[in-house]
Amino acid sequence: MPRLALALRVILPAFWLGAVIAISFIEAPLKFTAPGITIPLGLGIGRLVFTALNILGVVIAAVLTIASIRPRPGRASAWLLGGVWVVLLLEILVIRPPLNARTDLVIAGAEPGQSPFHYLYIAADVVLVLLLLALAIVNAGRAIARPALSTP
Repeated sequence: MPRLALALRVILPAFWLGAVIAISFIEAPLKFTAPGITIPLGLGIGRLVFTALNILGVVIAAVLTIASIRPRPGRASAWLLGGVWVVLLLEILVIRPPLNARTDLVIAGAEPGQSPFHYLYIAADVVLVLLLLALAIVNAGRAIARPALSTP
């Protein structure tokens, strides 16, 4: 089990990092340039996609937390994982509700104007990307240094 836990602590942050980059920084802005995509339609699709990304994040963070029980993570890994949880919960509990309310208004035909929450979500995702990258690097270094992974 310790080898599996170490492997998960390297693979899962890297996988989640790829998902966040692909969705938040590639798919989201490009979707609005596709022919026939209106702002309300793009926002509706975005809500579904970001809800799925947040669910994926919670599942991965939970598995990473469980995988960090044994062998115990180093101090840096534990702090980084804690930071990941803070950013994820901030996105889900603080930033997403006002964004969803704004999306509802736009889909209903209103023009609510600019919202700082969109920029806060982007900033949170940038922090999340940096934390996940650091977590993957720290855990990979720990896994490489651990001789148990190199023996059959």
